[in-house]
Amino acid sequence: MVAGIRRRNPLVARVRLSVILSNGTGCAVGMVPLAKLLLFWNAARTGPALTGYDAKAKSRLVGKQCIVVANDATVKAGAWFPITGKKNLRAQEISIENRLPIIYLVDSAGVYLPMQDEIFPDKEHFGRIFRNNAVMSSMGITQISAIMGSCVAGGAYLPIMSDEALIVDKTGSIFLAGSYLVKAAIGESIDNETLGGATTHCEISGVTDYKSKDDKDALDTIKNIFSKIGDYDKAGFNREKPSKPTEDPKDIFGILPRSRADQYDMREIIKRLVDKSDFEEYKKDYGKTILTGYARIDGWAVGIVANQRTLVKNKNKEMQFGGVIYSDSADKATRFIANCNQKKIPLVFLQDVTGFMVGSKSEHGGIIKDGAKMVNAVSNSVVPKFTIIIGNSYGAGNYAMCGKAYDPRLIVAWPSAALAVMSGNSAAKVLLQIETASLKKQGKEISEAEEKELYDRIKARYDEQISPYYAASRIWTDGVINPLDTRTWISMGIEAANHAPIEKKFNLGVIQV
Repeated sequence: MVAGIRRRNPLVARVRLSVILSNGTGCAVGMVPLAKLLLFWNAARTGPALTGYDAKAKSRLVGKQCIVVANDATVKAGAWFPITGKKNLRAQEISIENRLPIIYLVDSAGVYLPMQDEIFPDKEHFGRIFRNNAVMSSMGITQISAIMGSCVAGGAYLPIMSDEALIVDKTGSIFLAGSYLVKAAIGESIDNETLGGATTHCEISGVTDYKSKDDKDALDTIKNIFSKIGDYDKAGFNREKPSKPTEDPKDIFGILPRSRADQYDMREIIKRLVDKSDFEEYKKDYGKTILTGYARIDGWAVGIVANQRTLVKNKNKEMQFGGVIYSDSADKATRFIANCNQKKIPLVFLQDVTGFMVGSKSEHGGIIKDGAKMVNAVSNSVVPKFTIIIGNSYGAGNYAMCGKAYDPRLIVAWPSAALAVMSGNSAAKVLLQIETASLKKQGKEISEAEEKELYDRIKARYDEQISPYYAASRIWTDGVINPLDTRTWISMGIEAANHAPIEKKFNLGVIQV
């Protein structure tokens, strides 16, 4: 397959991305190297589409941030799988939120028919992409498409609903039905090039706007178009001259413990992420299991909400577990989030959370009420939010700390992350109890060795599912990143968010007090 694609056209999807972003590598959204090991249907199940998010000043497309989506024809001819649609929708979501131009490099055989029921009819399926094309156009978001290979059936609407469409001569083709289907449907014999090639659509139908001699010519044309795009209104987020952390970021690898149960001081992580290692802490001596405060990352002013992983004492000298959200820490975080919205300061969430505190004391103290306030504040926050999953991301703690469901502009995980309702150990114990109780009801007894084997099997399955790679392969996060790239991702995200002025007012609505 790959050899055939290369004979037809020398540039495959990843090469096209590197050419169009020729001055740098950008940042990949949804391009997880290990994803194909974690989804069934082999490599195809990862979705034959790549999404790139241009990052650094030296790697942007003619000086402008943008989103690039490229179909990968080396995987099942670039066919659309359910996860392909999800990746495309995520790319469009980032483009819409940040008013970023988007480029589609089209080379796809259309919907993967054996799984059409999972990609075709629902609200967040294939059709939503074309709906987004129309909405984005009405918002003034630039969309440019290059037809570099096949573009068939419903997929033909995507490039033509863009502002401008290019087609590569002899390799690009676009039609609602290919030559075989035309022959079967109406008896007409015609080859694909005559039916829907570059000459046909640039000279006869007028469907496409530019005919390119090859891939590089098409990509150069896109760059020329981009060089003339005007600037947009800015949100006006505060930025000063960037400074590096005074503490060595490489120390992060020594600070993070090997065991998830071990303690560490999140302040030491923060010092290695922020400019000059300067973190101005808010309510330092109150609600100590959550750290809140102001800092700068690559010059951008940010508000940081982070889980503290050390054992602490509250004002009553009571011990509180690190990584757990208590009433006082939820209350502090709620107030801080409101402050950042008042000051128009983007929020950065650093997750290593096992959940909210349980037990009679917490329930009597109103933990549900206080947790709900924090969830309310996160949900209604109008400043851009960015989430870094450093360690645990369990249960309702994921929600309160701005998990994927709470609209972070970007959410990425370190390799040390774990996403689940609860830890693998806890889940395995619960599921084991259910399993053994069921067997006992059937009059069956299991030995200690059999019980251990069952426990190990359950835990192994659960541990696989809490992996950050498992999450990223399903677009639950935007990727698994090197901790040393965290500053770049956050800075890139804030710069992108700065393209879109904040239009909504911050309003918490009704909260329990």
